[in-house]
Amino acid sequence: MSDQQQTQLDDDQVAAYLQLHPDFFQDHLDLLERMHIPHPSGNAISLISKQLELFRTKHQEQENQLNALIDIARENDAAFNRMHELTLAMLEANSLEDAIANLSEVLAECFLTDFVAVKIIMPISESPISNLFVEPNAPGLQHFSNILQENQPKCGRPTLAQAQFLFGEAANEVKSCAILPMVFTQLDGLLAIGSRDEGRFHYSMGSLFLTQMSEIIGTRFISLLRHLE
Repeated sequence: MSDQQQTQLDDDQVAAYLQLHPDFFQDHLDLLERMHIPHPSGNAISLISKQLELFRTKHQEQENQLNALIDIARENDAAFNRMHELTLAMLEANSLEDAIANLSEVLAECFLTDFVAVKIIMPISESPISNLFVEPNAPGLQHFSNILQENQPKCGRPTLAQAQFLFGEAANEVKSCAILPMVFTQLDGLLAIGSRDEGRFHYSMGSLFLTQMSEIIGTRFISLLRHLE
């Protein structure tokens, strides 16, 4: 066997050697002047240019990930601020009338909603707020039996029967809404937030903030209802 055959290296051996000696080309810069790597476009580029291209791609990916994390942080901050405003609005209310008024205002300003409906399921016939209380056996509640049973917010386009029960004459204007059940030991009810925009409340929306919203509002309603007893 000739000396040339004995010393010949295959591709895997060369690759393995370079992996073990990543600084090889720093000591053999003259080789870079003669080496070319095929570019996807068909042009030949130097190893350094190829490496720079990979670094730029990796850097851009990392920058995109960082921007995505920043956007998420901003959205979370905005959601936290909206919930803070809602909490303050509920705490400032000294009556159910005040609570409904404050709720409508803060939802319109901070949550960009067009319609708000509250239904408290309780056998109270007289109230200064029209249609606030609903008898437990009211026929219209059958359209919300699954929502109340599952005790989970539901987003999307309401059925016509649901919209009419919640929003009355404005039912046809509601293109999407979030229906939040308020199911507590001392209170059963529904909170509905409607919009003229079909995409404002869609079925894939997360329920965490909506659930927290119903808990804040429901807890305050329980406290204010004691004044009616």
